[in-house]
Amino acid sequence: MSFPGNLAARVWLVLFLIYVAFFSWYTSFEGPLTSEEIAHYRGVVEELSDGDPERIAVWQHFMQTDTGDDFGMISVVDLRETPTPIEGVEPGESSEEVLAEYTEPFFGRVMRSGAHPVLVGWAAAPAIDIWGIEGASDWSQGVIVRWRSRRDILKFAESMRDEAGDSNIHDFKIAAIEKTIAYPLDPWFHLGDPRLVFALVFAVIGLSVQAFSRRDG
Repeated sequence: MSFPGNLAARVWLVLFLIYVAFFSWYTSFEGPLTSEEIAHYRGVVEELSDGDPERIAVWQHFMQTDTGDDFGMISVVDLRETPTPIEGVEPGESSEEVLAEYTEPFFGRVMRSGAHPVLVGWAAAPAIDIWGIEGASDWSQGVIVRWRSRRDILKFAESMRDEAGDSNIHDFKIAAIEKTIAYPLDPWFHLGDPRLVFALVFAVIGLSVQAFSRRDG
């Protein structure tokens, strides 16, 4: 196989441009939430929380401590033996099937802004190490979702409030889940970060083309 002399340079350029475009989309450069944004999203949170002062205070802290970086949201859930009967739940459907009515449109939407699952797993046994908390021995599954920024999750929450069709999917989540706990991780790091993976893959491609080009030149 032969390569034109300048093919390696063109391949490096294309790989570089693709990576820059991906990196620019996948990474938030807007910085932490501004005071104006915090005031705006506090109003959104107040509506979604039905005025619950404890939940509002948690979200307020979440906004005020924004680093501007991406973060991971770790969640564990315990599914109901049978889902709560609500509109849209068919007789005989399992809680897993009902939960999918929430998760599939949820991820279909948030992935457009760089949010995606990093880890998904199903419980192999009851909690092996547990102390300082009651009623937390049984869980069904756990997931870590990567968000590009805290601004993105707040924008999504606002869209859920404003668009009745999307807000209804949350009812499926409530119908399927017995209990859940979720909290953000920031700072955080994982070796599967696509920015790292793509950089390594593109480097291998570029170096391979360059090596073949030199060999055949």
